[in-house]
Amino acid sequence: MSLARALKHLLIPDRIALRPYPRAALDRIEQAIGASERSHGGELRVVLEANMSPWEVLRGRSARQRALELFSLLRVWDTEHNSGVLIYLQMVDRRIEIVADRGISRLVEQSAWDAICRRMESAFRTGHFEAGAVAAIGEITQLLQRHFPPGAHNPDELPDRPVIVL
Repeated sequence: MSLARALKHLLIPDRIALRPYPRAALDRIEQAIGASERSHGGELRVVLEANMSPWEVLRGRSARQRALELFSLLRVWDTEHNSGVLIYLQMVDRRIEIVADRGISRLVEQSAWDAICRRMESAFRTGHFEAGAVAAIGEITQLLQRHFPPGAHNPDELPDRPVIVL
């Protein structure tokens, strides 16, 4: 299994893996994130990774491990109220992971994040990539509104533009 997976990561070009997210779709996702963050005290980051290193895949690196690494590298954890959320889309494997900072994870069960991921994967299977991502942002918005309402001071601490990792 890992050899076949590694070959997929090696052979599928970035432009093919990222084709479901043209610039216009990324613009709409960015707008959805901006609108979301104005309604709560959390911060969202969306990361799309075309493929991972085949060597890392052969070593058994999972999408979850990669999401945790990117959560750290992009400093999603570095918000005033520990309220950052990373949505990681691994395009070759078609895996989705959501990583929430400690301020949120003690209030929202991992099962809630996993359910959002599964609904996104279902939308992706039917070719609704942008709609699935925007719907997930909406669901996350509802969770954050409930647990992190916006205060008088609600800075935009992280960029809203989705990150493309090549």
